[in-house]
Amino acid sequence: MGCCGPSRRRILGIMAATAFLPMMGAARATPARAQSEPMIASDLEVVTVTATSVIVTWTTVSPTRVDQVGRPFPLDADTELRLAPADGTGPPKQVFHDATPTPFHYAEVHGLEPGRPYRFEAYSDGVRAVTSGSATSGPNTPETTGRITVLVPPPGRHLRTIALSNDVHYGEQVSGLVVGGLPPGYSQDPGLPPYPEVMLTAMLDDLRKDDRRADHLVVAGDLTSEASQADSQTVRSSLDSWGTLGTDYFVSRGNHDRPHVGADYAQCRPVPQALDHHDCWGESFVERQRLLAYELGGLRLLGLDTTEMDGSGGSIEPDQMAAIRAELQRDTDRPTLVFGHHPVTFESAITNLSGPGFVLNRGDSSELQKLYVDAPGVFFHHSGHTHRNKRTKSDTSAAVEFLEIGAVKEYPGGYTLLSIYEGGYMVNFYKTRSDLARRWSTRSRGEFFGLFPEYAFGSLEDRNHVVARDFSGLLPA
Repeated sequence: MGCCGPSRRRILGIMAATAFLPMMGAARATPARAQSEPMIASDLEVVTVTATSVIVTWTTVSPTRVDQVGRPFPLDADTELRLAPADGTGPPKQVFHDATPTPFHYAEVHGLEPGRPYRFEAYSDGVRAVTSGSATSGPNTPETTGRITVLVPPPGRHLRTIALSNDVHYGEQVSGLVVGGLPPGYSQDPGLPPYPEVMLTAMLDDLRKDDRRADHLVVAGDLTSEASQADSQTVRSSLDSWGTLGTDYFVSRGNHDRPHVGADYAQCRPVPQALDHHDCWGESFVERQRLLAYELGGLRLLGLDTTEMDGSGGSIEPDQMAAIRAELQRDTDRPTLVFGHHPVTFESAITNLSGPGFVLNRGDSSELQKLYVDAPGVFFHHSGHTHRNKRTKSDTSAAVEFLEIGAVKEYPGGYTLLSIYEGGYMVNFYKTRSDLARRWSTRSRGEFFGLFPEYAFGSLEDRNHVVARDFSGLLPA
């Protein structure tokens, strides 16, 4: 998280807390492996549950060997998922099998019955995968109970699907650093492409495939690590290969994309309010603190710039706030999706790892949410910055979902599909699934002393849910 992560006090608190934790990463295994070397299958995660499908991931490693930096040595094995209706009496049957050897397992099954509960079991070479860590070890988590319930989609026709993403950090070399080299950071394995490139490419490739097929893509900030001209231009080129800015994909600025000072940025245009700051990111995308408004078949899409000139906190300057007010007042009932980098709610302020100063400041948050009360068409606010999957409550009576989404660039490494129907919308988080993406996502899972999944993964309900809403006036994509 670079310059803008948790404070030293919070990191030291985490370090102290780890001294009292049990062996959260210790995995368990069944004695069914036929090969001579023992193997454990752990880190079981039910990532995605849609109205017809489920995605489960896990890892296979050696319990006795470690790699050159002390991590459990990854072991290749096959990938098998077994499934059965929860009201049935027989054992789960194999519904997915991939014989391709890998330590990084990804099982996706389609054709499930909406609303139906199922029992599941995951195996590699006969070893049953189990959960590790408190995020998935609670008494009611699907990883512990071995049960999932397929979602029921909203009624009516499917209208369009928008992919929501954030925090690519293109150009970053070490992931998970905060202050003073703590906690220990994670770098890409030698000889492999930089991990931001791997993860961005994996997402864009995913969104082209028929089983994802997003109509539009939103990237809510931190497209770059430090907003260099080269990184900004490269990210723009990558996104342009997927679609057209302002029509197919939409972006907002994050704190890492802010104007910078120094000789490395002097070739880019200066910022009028601070001539020692140069805005290389803005040259590739859009000038700072500007409201972006789009219309997609009757759906209004608003992109906010919540960044400050320096630092990691969030603000909306008066001119942009006035533009937001005017746009919402122009058509208060228009179905509206808002995106910006910094989370908004008080719940987010007090639950994110870096504290209240890391999100949109309280004054601007209050004013923005009051505008939402007076504009009932606003139904969704997407943000990034915290690198976690979390849905928080509005501070007002506004019927707006505030959703933070995990980073593209590191564990859990993915994006969310917002599928809009005539009678509501469905939210589903997906991990990227290329071989290199699965490898890096598993590696960066160890960030923050191995505690990162407890913070970043989020609950199954945060990642996958359905909300009723009247979108019958919108046009299909």
